[in-house]
Amino acid sequence: MSFIESMQKRYTTKKYDASKKIEAEKIQELKQILQLSPSSINSQPWKFTFVNDAETKEKLSQVSWLNTNKVLDSDWVVVFSRINDINLFENVIESELPKGAVDYYKEFIKNKPEEEIKAWFDKQVYLALGVFLSACAEMGIDATPMEGIEPQNYDRILKNNDYATIVAVAIGYRDNDDFNQPSKQPKSRRAIDLVTETI
Repeated sequence: MSFIESMQKRYTTKKYDASKKIEAEKIQELKQILQLSPSSINSQPWKFTFVNDAETKEKLSQVSWLNTNKVLDSDWVVVFSRINDINLFENVIESELPKGAVDYYKEFIKNKPEEEIKAWFDKQVYLALGVFLSACAEMGIDATPMEGIEPQNYDRILKNNDYATIVAVAIGYRDNDDFNQPSKQPKSRRAIDLVTETI
């Protein structure tokens, strides 16, 4: 299957078949794909927590608003977090990144208000999210990105001390009765000429 076909077939899964499990090798591949995700100046201000433990998923489901069943019935929940301690981030890049990257951060990012720096971190996490969702589509894994969660409670449950939850993704395999799959509910996207321009 080509990549465009994978994207045509992917959708936001609303109902999972809890009996279907993702192969361990595919989970390891997804971890490596996230590790390889791009970020500005290779800053990598993130952590990705893969949750399969039933007790932890139960706790997360209770602070996931309308996504409760997706958290419970999916095979895994992957929590995307950004670093929350700017000093820690700066120590990491000083020790791991080349001088040019560190100088860019110091000149263009460091002097911004804390809120703006963390918003810059968030943007990097969303780059990884896009890579992850595309990888799931290519691998035939169903996925549901979820901003409808309680991030601070996720952090409490996961003991996420130096990081802050941004978004979570339920992954697994769809229930055959899922109403949102393209065969039942065709994709709704704006026309290509309304969202792209050629100059």
